Parts: sequence; C-alpha cells; structure tokens
Amino acid sequence: MEEHKGKGHSRVRMDLTGQRYGHLTVIEPAANIGTRTAWKCLCDCGRETVAKSSYLRSGRTVSCGCVHAGGIGAFLTYVDGTCVEMLQAKKVRSNNTSGVTGVEWHKTKQRWQASICFKGKRRCLGYYTRFEDAVKAWKQGEETLHDTFLREYAERLASEKVV
Repeated sequence: MEEHKGKGHSRVRMDLTGQRYGHLTVIEPAANIGTRTAWKCLCDCGRETVAKSSYLRSGRTVSCGCVHAGGIGAFLTYVDGTCVEMLQAKKVRSNNTSGVTGVEWHKTKQRWQASICFKGKRRCLGYYTRFEDAVKAWKQGEETLHDTFLREYAERLASEKVV
C-alpha cells in the first residue's frame, strides 16, 4: 500500500497488482483517470484496458468491454481515461443547452465557452463572443484530439488482429 497526501489529509492506495476482477487481471498502476486511481489490466481475451479501482472492486468493470456484464457501461472501453465508444458516437447529450457538444454559455464571462474532455481531463479551448467561433474551436479540438485518437485506436486494433 502507498500513502498519498492531499489537501490536509492522506489516503492509502491499495496495491491491486495481480488481483483478478471478473475477466481482468491487474498488471500495474496506470495514470489516474481524473482524480481517481486507475490500473492497467489484462483481459482474458488478450486485450489491455485501464480501469478505475472503484469500478474494479465494485464489479462495474469486469472486462475490456468484450463481455456483457449487464448494466450501464458494460460495453465501454476506456483507453488512457477516454471512452472509445462515446467518442465514436459523436452524440449530443440530452442535457446540452447549446445543441453543440463542448459549447456552452458562460454566464459570468458573458461569452461562449468551448471545452473538450480528453484522457480524463477537461480542457478549455477559449471564450468567444460569437457562437460560431466557439463551435469552430470545438470542431478543431475534436479533429485534433478525438478523431486522431480514434484513428490511432482503430489502427492499433487492426494491427493486433493481424498478429
């Protein structure tokens, strides 16, 4: 166990290396997903994935996405804190008020804010007086981050199947 010190308190990180959770065997620590501890795991199907400790221990994540465990998130594949299926869907969430993913009205600044989530972090792409400029900034961020990531992920999967 490792001790992590944060804002006025410490917490102990359990070492899950070698533990099995469903079809996953924990290989080693991975970069955190946001503020959550994550682990690199090997699935029985042979693919590697990264999962949060809490998801492993609660049974929410039991495979790399190849096994349907029932419930929300059973088919989701996370790579470096990024959900592949959500990026592929390119769907506007039901709680979105602007009609464009990643663009929202920032009340305090009286500007449109463009932001994008990638690898477990939200990145601000800027504030704009014109809605169209915020949309353009988000689409550029989507191409640079999301679309490039998805192409590289697809290429990696294709090369793994060839081997």
